[in-house]
Parts: sequence; C-alpha cells; structure tokens
Amino acid sequence: MARSVYLTSVGSGGGKSTIALGLAELLSRQVERIGVFRPLVSGNRPDPILSLLRDRYRVDGTPDDLAGTTYAEATALVADGRREELISRVVQRYRTVERRCPAVVVVGSDFADSGDGAAPRELAFNARLATEFGSVVVPVVDGYGQTPEAIAAAARGAYHDLVDLGATVLAVIANRVPETMGAMPELPVPAYAIPEVPTVSAPTVAEVAAALGATLLAGDDAALGRDVLDYVVGAAHVPTLLDHLTDGCLVITPGDRDDLLVAASAAHVAGQVSVAGLVLTLGEQPDARAMRLVERLNTGLAVLSVPSDSYDTVAASSRIEGRPSAANPRKVEAALGAFEANVDTDDLARRLAVSRSERVTPMMFEYDLIDRARTQRRHLVLPEGSEERILRAAEILLRRGVADLTLLGRPDDVARRTRELGIDIGGATVVDPATSPWREEFTEAYAALRAHRGVTADLAHDIVAQPNYFGTMMVHAGYADGMVSGATHTTAATIRPAFEIIRTVPGLSVASSVFFMLLADRVLVYGDCAVNPDPDAAQLADIAISSADTAAQFGIEPRVAMLSYSTGSSGAGADVEKVAAATALVRERRPDLLVEGPIQYDAAIDAQVAATKLPESPVAGRATVFIFPDLNTGNNTYKAVQRSAGAVAVGPVMQGLNRPVNDLSRGATVPDIVNTVAITAIQAAASGEVPS
Repeated sequence: MARSVYLTSVGSGGGKSTIALGLAELLSRQVERIGVFRPLVSGNRPDPILSLLRDRYRVDGTPDDLAGTTYAEATALVADGRREELISRVVQRYRTVERRCPAVVVVGSDFADSGDGAAPRELAFNARLATEFGSVVVPVVDGYGQTPEAIAAAARGAYHDLVDLGATVLAVIANRVPETMGAMPELPVPAYAIPEVPTVSAPTVAEVAAALGATLLAGDDAALGRDVLDYVVGAAHVPTLLDHLTDGCLVITPGDRDDLLVAASAAHVAGQVSVAGLVLTLGEQPDARAMRLVERLNTGLAVLSVPSDSYDTVAASSRIEGRPSAANPRKVEAALGAFEANVDTDDLARRLAVSRSERVTPMMFEYDLIDRARTQRRHLVLPEGSEERILRAAEILLRRGVADLTLLGRPDDVARRTRELGIDIGGATVVDPATSPWREEFTEAYAALRAHRGVTADLAHDIVAQPNYFGTMMVHAGYADGMVSGATHTTAATIRPAFEIIRTVPGLSVASSVFFMLLADRVLVYGDCAVNPDPDAAQLADIAISSADTAAQFGIEPRVAMLSYSTGSSGAGADVEKVAAATALVRERRPDLLVEGPIQYDAAIDAQVAATKLPESPVAGRATVFIFPDLNTGNNTYKAVQRSAGAVAVGPVMQGLNRPVNDLSRGATVPDIVNTVAITAIQAAASGEVPS
C-alpha cells in the first residue's frame, strides 16, 4: 500500500502543477488529511507548487517544514562529496511530514531550477529519493512543442529508465501534448496524455502587469484576472487593428494612439471580440477625453501603462508563462478539469490503494462531491443565468465536467456578461423562457396541474415565463434532471414551484431540507432548518428518515439524534412528547436506523456528556444527523454554529421531492454554488433515471 506518490519531470518543465493538483485532489477524497513535500526548493522565493497545494488542501506545516533543502545547499553538499548526507537529510525531513499524514504528494526537483547545473538534478536522484520514501512514481513528460513521436519516445524512455533505477512506476503522464497526439505507447502501466489547455498556461493580465512593472490606469481585480491568450500590436489604422484582434488578446499600442484604444474597447463591448486588456507603451498617457469615453463604455478591461516601446513590451510579455495558483482559482479548476477529463482517476485510485478514512472530513466531503457528480453526469438548469456568481460557478462546473448546464436568460444578456467577466461558458445552453418553444408546452402542462386552483391558460402562460417556474417545468418535463436557484431569489420563490409542480415522494407526508455542516474535523447533517415551521410527530419522523437517507447518500453514516430540551425521560411536556413520539415512529418504520431521542444537543455530540446521561446509547456522543423539533430551533442553531464555530453550511438541500430542486442562500459564494449543483446532480443520479 503506497503512502506517497512522487512526481518527477522528464527534462525541464512538464507542467507538474496540473499533475500534482490532480493527484492531490484524488487523494483528498480518500483520506482525512494529505501532506505535500518538495525535496529541493530554490530558497530565495516561495515555491509556487508547494504554495498552491498547501493553500488549497489546507496542509499543516510551514513551507520550510514541507521542504527537504535548497538547491544551493544541495549543490554544496554534492560538491563536497557528501551526496549520501544530502539523501539522509532529505529523507529525514520527509519522514516528519509522512508521520503526520495518511498520504503524501511529493513533487520532485525541477531541472530548470537547479541553478548552475551542479545540483543533483538527474532522474536518478529523484528515483533514489522515491525509493527511500517508499513512494510510487509518476514521471511527467513535457509535450509542449514536441511531436507525438518524440512524446511517445520520451514516455517509453522515462518508464524504462525509472524501472532500471529500481523505482516503482504508477503511471506515465504526458502533459501539454498537441491536439494531433494519438494514443500513448503501450506500457506495463497506464500512460495518459493531457492536451495543452491555454487557460492553464496563459498568464493573467495581473501577471503581465507585474512582470512589466506596469501602472494601472483603469480596471479592477476582475479585469486583472483575465487570461492573456494572444498579443496584438496596434500600430496601423483602426480597420487594420480590428482585422487582427483575437479572443483573449492583449492589445499593445503606443499611449498616444487614442483611436486604437477607443476602437479596441468598442470592439470588445460590441461583442466582435473578447479582449483581455490593453497596454499603452512609451509612457505616453492617453488623452483624458478618450479615457473618459473608454470608462463610460464600461468595458471591464484593464488599461496598463509601461515606459518601454511596443517591441520590447511584446518581447517581455511573450516570455511570461502562467501557472495555477491559489490566488487564481479559475486556472486551478481548468487544470483539474484537464486532468480529470484525460486520466482514469478511478483506476489510478485503485492502483494507489490508499486506505479510505472511515471518518468523513469537510475536505473529503467537498472534493468527493465533484468526483461523484462527474461519474454520473446529469443535466441541471440554473434560472439565474446572468448573475455573476452563477456564471463563474458555471465555468467551473463545465471545466470540471460536473454537469451539463442550461442557463435561463436572454442570450444577448448572458453573452454580454460573460464578455465583461472574461469567462467561458461555451459548453452551456442558454434559453430565454419568454421566447422558448417550450413555453407553450409548459403553459398547457401547468394549467392542467393547477386547474383545481383556478389557473387558466392565459395565467399559466405568464407564470411559466418566470425563470423559477420555467426551470421547474423543465425538470418536470424531463428536459433537465434538477434545478438550483436562489442566488437572487427568496427561498419561497425557489421552492414554491417545486411544491406545486414536482411534489413530494409518495409515502412522505412532507418535503424538508438539511444543511451539511462542515466543521473543522467532521461533517454533520442538520434538519430541518429551512422549510417546516412546526412539524408534528409524524412529519418529524419523516424528516428524520429523509435526513438519515440523505446523510447515507453522501457517505455519512447516519446516527440520528432527535433533539429536545430534555434527554431521555428527564423532562416532560408537549414538546418533549412530540419528539418521543417521532422517535418511536422512526424506530417502528426504520428499525435499521440508529436513532436516539429525546436527547439534548450536548448529549448527542459530546462523548463525555453522553457517558453521564445516556451511557448505553449507540448514538449519544456520536450523532451525525441532528433533527430539530421546529424551524425556530433549527434555523437559529445552524446559524449560531456557522458563525461561532466557523463552520461552512452547505444547503439547504431539499429532500422528499420527486425530483431534486435546491435553494441557494442569497449570500452564496461561487464555491457554495458549485457544491450545491454537485449535490443536486448526485441526488438526480440517485433517482435511477436516465439522464436527460
């Protein structure tokens, strides 16, 4: 059983960041805590791969704790003939990390970072360390600018060289390969090819600005976060410039060419092309009147000023290469999407054979959501199609292959917003409810569903044009497998159409909701904190059973605590009796479930309190599912825990509906939306229906 996986480049570069991210993501779904380690670092700047993995996966330890030694120190030791001392020092540092973590990702030395060439940069050095660590090895072949034949030869050579050096090779991965690359060569281990993804390797406008020492004349953080995919020099007349503009280009032009500044900005706003930004050279400041016009165009673009001329600016810019970093989650998601789309992660996980933790930690829960949704991809509808957070989440979801998406809204509005934000949602379908051919079909169906409430065809025609009703009708008609809304709508506006159209599962008296509470060291399930104000005993039992099933569906072993202000038989009153009756109903209907009630919160979660109050209970002190007696208690408790304990609350997640519809908090962040969409996709897959 391998406890660590060692990445080593074959030659300089290779894009190890993408491979390291992919493997760390894979391991983070299986163990409660991963470690990262770099045998050699430069020492004069933060190591970018180490920083990325440490920040994203919340790795314990300082950067110094996670590194073996510096290239300079290694060079000196080798020059003194003390190579074995170097090996011993690095191995000792690694063991410290390994002792703290069930699994470790090791990123080997970078050939390009080894300074004057005296440092131990050979493949043999990395193979030796991998053997000493007990790691399996993944050699990474850099395919950028190489022919398919050269990449295949390098992959074969890497495998055989490492085996000859005594290393255990897990897989061979060629990264940044050309589109013409066919199948990888046949090897005794899996061999994968990941194509070049411009978004991953392209620098951002901010990275270009930093490298050039540019002054920001206009633009915000979003403008600086745009990817630079090309460079266009503006020196000719306006028509010539317009002919040469490309999507993602950084326009470099003298600062006194106000005509080109305005023309490029107008072309971007008009949708003719999506420009990354503008760089004004020679230190010349544009005319104030031109800048005012550009600002009024509301381009969302950064305008930079540099003292160099256009030739030197282009030459310097073309040497800048971007890389994934914690500060740029779009690149991280693009890199992970490329890895997961081209590598058989299930097979790789089996080959790693890391023992899965019995406890579900917050990180395991979040990353497992993405993986499970990807394996049974579903089609979801997002009614708030022009909202910025929804669009940013949609880009991530499409890059990671989490779900197929339909966004509701006017196509022109959605296209304009994506240009302004500099994001790509090309894989999504955009539907305008007002003009969709489905509107007439939905009108007829909704009128039939609500005829008993006096809904006429004319009224239904107006109602189904509302985004939440239209999205819910898409789910009802089978054009989508689920819906997520609520970033700009109230909870009532999101779930009312679901209650009217999709309705509850037969046999359940009530639909309800849960929050997944991601605490520092565990994931708990709270229900119902969003829907039912004062459920009776039968409804409370339904909520408990639904919540236990939801917990199990997401890998959390259900141990159900029916909460009250009294534990056991220590108290009396109507509220306690309601919880006692609900507990009895759960035991009667689902004897397979571990359930305890009435029980107080402290006795449910704290083993020491439980040992005093209910020492024989299999749930007390170990509860994972907490059922609140009413909405007042549940809603206040989840918010109190969220704020005071720093927990992440994912939800509310609806349960008990025939098809999944989930609500977002109006303060939902982009990661919240991504998680909720993944949860909805998993719920849709669990229904067993063929995806739409």
